[in-house]
Amino acid sequence: MLDLLQHGEMCVSELTKAVGADQSTVSKHLAVLNEVGLITARKEGAMSYYRVTCGCLDRFFSCFESVLKSDVELRKRALK
Repeated sequence: MLDLLQHGEMCVSELTKAVGADQSTVSKHLAVLNEVGLITARKEGAMSYYRVTCGCLDRFFSCFESVLKSDVELRKRALK
């Protein structure tokens, strides 16, 4: 969800559809992310729109992806 939200605001129904989870699960995760300060919400009528508040997540995801790719390569070599 953080990866999706760093590209722009989304409401719960959009996130639910995008991640393939039920609304209550998505809402619970959003509440945790909001509580720790990674996202914020704004109300527009009955709808809440969520967005990322932390600008460094993109670097984190890129770093994490590099670590995972490196690990996969090491495991492939170990199997040979």
